[in-house]
Amino acid sequence: MPEFVNPFSGMVPERKMTMEELIRAVRLDVAAELEAIHGYMAHADATDNPLAKAVFIDIANEERVHVGELNRLLSILTGNEDEYMKKGTLEVDTMAASLAQKPPQAAGETTIGSLKQS
Repeated sequence: MPEFVNPFSGMVPERKMTMEELIRAVRLDVAAELEAIHGYMAHADATDNPLAKAVFIDIANEERVHVGELNRLLSILTGNEDEYMKKGTLEVDTMAASLAQKPPQAAGETTIGSLKQS
């Protein structure tokens, strides 16, 4: 795995990570898993070989499981991560419900995306 920003590469024989460092490391691990998913899916999209495509997609799905495991660990370590995840879910659900109730845009109406407030 590339070690692009990992402050804990290699062994740290003198000490163990603090809780804050552990939480940062887990967040970095989540980012690395998401990057891996992106790479494997890009490889799957870039080939017509059915076996290679199936293997890349299978590996990407395994990485998705890792994201779930790491997010659960992060939730346990921080004690409040679930609150932020629930808040984000609610915000998107509210936006989606609002957009579903609005009439289609008038022809020629200029908006910034589909989230323009009336």
